[in-house]
Amino acid sequence: MSDVPTTVPVCYRHPSRETYVRCTRCERPICPSCMNEASVGHQCPECIAEGRRSQRPARTAFGGSVTRGSEVVTRTLIGVNVAVMILSVATGGAGAVAGGGMGGLFGGSTPLTEWGAVLGYAIYGPPGDLAVHGIAAGEWYRLVTAMFLHYGVLHLLMNMYALWILGRELERLLGPARFAALYLIAGLGGNVAAYAFSAPAQMTAGASTAVFGLMAAFFVILKRLNLSVAPILPVIVINVVFTFAVADVSVAGHLGGLATGAVVAVILAYAPQNRRTLIQVAGCSLVVLALLALALYRTAVLL
Repeated sequence: MSDVPTTVPVCYRHPSRETYVRCTRCERPICPSCMNEASVGHQCPECIAEGRRSQRPARTAFGGSVTRGSEVVTRTLIGVNVAVMILSVATGGAGAVAGGGMGGLFGGSTPLTEWGAVLGYAIYGPPGDLAVHGIAAGEWYRLVTAMFLHYGVLHLLMNMYALWILGRELERLLGPARFAALYLIAGLGGNVAAYAFSAPAQMTAGASTAVFGLMAAFFVILKRLNLSVAPILPVIVINVVFTFAVADVSVAGHLGGLATGAVVAVILAYAPQNRRTLIQVAGCSLVVLALLALALYRTAVLL
């Protein structure tokens, strides 16, 4: 009986290692270092990577990427608001914490709120060095910065609590990018409304413009999913009543944020699945353009 030489298979990635195990997908020999458990047998690293590339990423009902438990946008927005509050307190001293409005409920203004709050047109500054300020005077950044500024710690805590409750659920339903767009556009809408429909020299700030938008969006999305609106409807009603009943609250800002949030939510929730992302982006862009047009019109009126 003659001896027949046999060749022992070696790992295709590590030629010095003998193995009798093969990848169940491509059938190449693989050593223990290259084995990845599959539903049946083992697969090599290249087949695992190829399988991941061929899988479609999970999406929410409205086209956003699925996130479980991260709430990265909600946490980031809260962090930014808290950081800005700390900076505001640092620039304004104790008056920012326990200042005058409504017996200390909202706190007083600080140099930071005077710099970044919504303001149409006013003349103020140090004695002997007065200057023109406001959106109509070219300070357009106020339409964005105002949604991150607050008049006192209690004002901040109220808005951040609402953002935490609403934001986590909406971010899960919409996905991070769409939720961020909803928040920022709603906040912008509330600030534009405050600019357009408030007295030119009246300052207003707070994340409540965006938070009111989140309330309206939650209502719209619950309707779209054929779920009960009982959890959010009383909250909206109570906050609207509060807006009209309490002094020193920006009625235009709250209602503007509420309306803008509802419009953006309708665009995100009811966009047809065919070309959904394109329609959502185009719809939200049109909302932003309409808000900027309103702000330009208000500026022309003031000037």
